[in-house]
This record gives sequence, C-alpha cells and structure tokens, in this order.
Amino acid sequence: MLDIKLIREDVEGVIKKLNTRGKDFSYLRDVVVKDEERRNLITNVELLKKERNEKSKLVGELKRNKQDASEVLKSVANIGQEISEFDKKIEELDKEINWILLSTPNILHESVPIGKDENDNPEIRKFMEPTKFNFTPKAHYELGEKLDILDFDRAAKITGSRFVVYKGLGARLERALIAFMMDLHSNEHGYTEVIPPYIVNRESMTATGQLPKFEEDAFKLVNNENWFLNPTAEVPTINMYRNEVVDYGKLPICHCSYTMAFRSEAGSAGKDTRGLIRTHQFNKVELIKIAAAENSYEELEKMLLDSEDVLKKLKLPYHVVSLCSGDMGFGMAKTYDIEVWIPSQNTYREIGSISNAEDYQARRGNIRTKKSKDSKLEYVHTLNGSGLAVGRTLVAILENYQQEDGSIKVPEVLIPYMGVEYIK
Repeated sequence: MLDIKLIREDVEGVIKKLNTRGKDFSYLRDVVVKDEERRNLITNVELLKKERNEKSKLVGELKRNKQDASEVLKSVANIGQEISEFDKKIEELDKEINWILLSTPNILHESVPIGKDENDNPEIRKFMEPTKFNFTPKAHYELGEKLDILDFDRAAKITGSRFVVYKGLGARLERALIAFMMDLHSNEHGYTEVIPPYIVNRESMTATGQLPKFEEDAFKLVNNENWFLNPTAEVPTINMYRNEVVDYGKLPICHCSYTMAFRSEAGSAGKDTRGLIRTHQFNKVELIKIAAAENSYEELEKMLLDSEDVLKKLKLPYHVVSLCSGDMGFGMAKTYDIEVWIPSQNTYREIGSISNAEDYQARRGNIRTKKSKDSKLEYVHTLNGSGLAVGRTLVAILENYQQEDGSIKVPEVLIPYMGVEYIK
C-alpha cells in the first residue's frame, strides 16, 4: 500500500510514476480531496471536544455555586451529537481512502524499463544456448503420457481440466525436484526451510496484495468466507511476520518455503490448456526475504542468483529478463523473470519471478523494525522469488533431456534423488 503522506505531498508526481504502468491513475486526486476533508473533520472534532471539556468545567462551577446550568448542559449535548456525526463521516472517509489505496499498485523503481508488455522486456543475461536435437522434439505431455508418468485423463476424471496425476518415476521426479531445491537453498544459499499452512486468511491475502483486487483469481473455501487456498508461498511466509516488529540485527530474514499452490487461472481461457504449464494446482519452492530498506536491492540481486543456480545445476538453458513497466506485477517495485527454454514451443517460458515489493506489502501487513533502541519504527522491505516452480521445471527437464527413443535422461544432480539415470 502506498503511503498517504506521499500522495498528499506530491499527488501529481505519484500519478506520473504510476501511469508508466500503462493505465490512468488520475483518480488519486480524489484521494487527496477525501484526505483533506477527513483531516478537517478531525480538526473540528478536536475543537468540539475541547469546547465540551471547557463547558463541562463550567457546568461544574455553576452547580457548585448553585446556579442554573441547564442551557450549558443543553449545548454540551448538542456538541456530543455533532462529534458523533463527524466521527461517522470520518469512518466512512477512512474506508473509502483505504479501499482506493488497497486497490492501487506499487510505484515502480526508477530502474524499471518503460514498455507496454512482455515484448518490451530486455534480456539481462543468458545461460547456455537453446537445446538442439537431431530429431523432432516432443512436448512434455506427449512424453509423459507415452512413458506413463503423467496422466491427465484420470486427473480430469478425478477433478477436472488443468490437473494431473504424477505416476511412477514422474511422481519421483516431482518429489526429487522439491527435495533438491529445498536442499540447495537451505544448505548452500543460507535460507531457513519453512512449510507453512496451505490455507490462508483474508488478512494474509490482503497484506501481500492478492486482495481485494485479485479475489477472482483465488480459490475461496465455501465453508469459511475468511479462508483461501494458498496461491503462492509468498502469502503465508511473509504473513508469518504480520503485525510484528522484527529484530533489525536479524535482517535479512531468509526463508525457502515449500507449498502446494492453487490458482483459478481466471482470464487464461485457451492458454496452455494441455500439459503442466498452467494448472490449477502445482508445487512450488519460494524464496522470501524480510530485508532492511537500505540494502533490499542488493538482496534482490542475490536472490536472483540463488534462483538461477537451480537451473545452472540442472544444466537447463534459460535467460533473465527485466520486466518493463507495462508487464509489472501489482505489488512489485522491480521484477526479474527467469525464462527456461521449452523446445516444443521453440521459445523461453517463465519459470520464476524475483521481485522487490519495497515497503508496499510491509505497510499493508504492518511489518516494521527499529535500527536502534532510540530510533523510530520503520517499515521493512519484502522480497519474494521462485526457487522454482516445480511443475515447470519438470516440463523443462522432460523436454530438454528427451532422447530420440522417447526416454528422458535424468540430470546429474538429480540421480541421487531418483536412483536411476533414465526414465524409460
């Protein structure tokens, strides 16, 4: 959530910066008007309370002197009614202002390139060249079905479209990837492992920015209006610290968090309908940092390298792009996307996003710190990054490691987890 003081002091500057996202944010001028009205009402209430206190003292004096205080008492009663009406209006304005702020995205970092959409995202670096084959490569769902390690038909029977049953070595590969990623990030990169609840409440979803704007993308539990299925481990892990003052000396707090994630994929009809690229349920290892404001961008670059290390060790071709202003996520100030090579599509596809929300989520979730005993409380910066999306990593392995006979060579680092060198 944006700081109302920032909008109050430079609304035109804020609008100009937000407009680089490709939308019109001129409605923030109304926030300034509402905020000024709210502050004027608060001033009036304080003056009325002062007047009421003074008249209450006068009533006491009149009564002590056995004088008539009825007129003064009547005016005090009227003051109470005025205060009540003003308080009600202040509460209404607070709700209106808060709703607008919760529905307004983050201001982008000055380094974010200006652009309209994903086609304007500049490449930062690349690892390995796209995989070449001396045969026509198959899509992961063809390979998986032929090897009997992915079953989409039975998943559709069990639940519906955009679900999968992992079988045999397919199930083992999924499990191996989760273990490999968690081991890598905890043992080599210094993150503390977390497995949080898979159900999150409305307050948690609001703090990290999924609500109120993106409620249609979430799976809500029908027997509890306050509960949602976790859309990404970013939500429960960051909310571990909601309404807390974290120890400055322990920053950055670094977690690698494993969850199953659930998304309705609203608005994605017709996109990636086959296979594992876009499913309603998927496993994910997420990297989370609670960092000090002064070095959060240094931590962002470290997190990016940690995410990339997964693909480097798996020896999968990928490149990194910096998201342009028109392609940025709602709550993020800066984002890098890691895109892995998918041979069947002859293109790179997103496998991880690494982002800095600065104090946007911390302000919504009231996560603060103090540099010293005598310093003021200040908001932390929150960072999150895929470490990685497990299903899409499995897709990349099946397609890039496929052999002409339809078997899959197991990446070297996964052989200890898999117990086999080939999936046949």
